[in-house]
Amino acid sequence: EVQLVESGGGLVQPGGSLRLSCAASGFIFGGYDMSWVRQAPGKGPEWVSAINSGGGSVTYADSVKGRFTISRDNAKDTLYLQMNSLKPEDTAVYYCATEGGSSDDYWGQGTQVTVSS
Repeated sequence: EVQLVESGGGLVQPGGSLRLSCAASGFIFGGYDMSWVRQAPGKGPEWVSAINSGGGSVTYADSVKGRFTISRDNAKDTLYLQMNSLKPEDTAVYYCATEGGSSDDYWGQGTQVTVSS
């Protein structure tokens, strides 16, 4: 059974940082591209970032480029998202997902990130 378990969310002040983790199991993690997707209250899902299976190619949404860094450790079956210079508009539930994070892909249960003073 595929499982994706996110952690590391919380309440942070504007300008602060958080590091999200996503522990994967039930599939060959190192064989899959992975993504982070977020959903803010009252809005639809927004793709945030993706990384290829080997970790050598990454892409970002314009809204987070230069502030967020995606990475992975295939030896630990774990995906990461380092979030710096956080803004109130980054407040959302953050999900890790296989591949591009479409509705056909596997998603975790999500972790809440709240950016507020």
